Amino acid sequence: MSETVWINGEVSDGRIPVTDSSVLRGDGCFEVLRAYKGEVFAIDDHLDRLERSAAQLEISLPPRDSIAGWVHSAAEAEPDGAIRVVVTRGSALPGAEPQTNVIVFSHRWERSVEQARLALVRAPWHSGGSEWELRGAKVLSYAPNMAASRSAQARGFDDALLMTDDGVILEGPTFSMAWVVDGVIETPSLDLGILDSITRRHVIRLARDMGHEVLEGIWKTTRLADADEVLAVSTIRQVQPVIQIGDWSLEPGPVTAGLAIAFAQLVGSELSTQDV
Repeated sequence: MSETVWINGEVSDGRIPVTDSSVLRGDGCFEVLRAYKGEVFAIDDHLDRLERSAAQLEISLPPRDSIAGWVHSAAEAEPDGAIRVVVTRGSALPGAEPQTNVIVFSHRWERSVEQARLALVRAPWHSGGSEWELRGAKVLSYAPNMAASRSAQARGFDDALLMTDDGVILEGPTFSMAWVVDGVIETPSLDLGILDSITRRHVIRLARDMGHEVLEGIWKTTRLADADEVLAVSTIRQVQPVIQIGDWSLEPGPVTAGLAIAFAQLVGSELSTQDV
């Protein structure tokens, strides 16, 4: 990890009070951005989503330009890695005045495997499409998702694919999902309350620009038995082939490979360097 941590724009040793809402309540939101050779990809998209999450939590943010400046400083400190922006409500003690904390730091982070093997894991904590105050917000409370990842890894898989109790496909603990059936790309609908992944958004647009039909909808896990290819997408994974889901084995395919190349080219075109 970079030695530099910014808290509300001030260089810090990274320590926050034990009374902070993130510690006592898991009450806050966050973003993970990717730096390539010191430049930040899709910063405006990430800050837009951070603002939406904070608004849903009723947390006031400092000026957007200030947060963007801290992010760029973190990219300079760790030119090729992940940048985390963590927003907390401040002290969670009764009667305390709200005092937003914005923590920014960077660290090395690469996807652990080139081809993912996923276990199906029920996610009863997921909204699954039900309306509630924080639907779609990127909040700090990821403990259930992390438990799902550990459960999958204990069974010999790389990570989990979350599903509702009645078998509807949702998302991964930290990534979005898509698959290919007879040349058509299918992906779970945002109406299910899954995260509006920025990488997912770019991949859908790229796929349509490449002439692929893309359907967003609601499918049971049995649909994956018909899939020719399955892919996981996220800021860190980018576009990653999935070669196993539960008992189903798959091969990496041309659609996934084409989207991975197109996404890398998009990142390069957005930055001053083409070599990503």
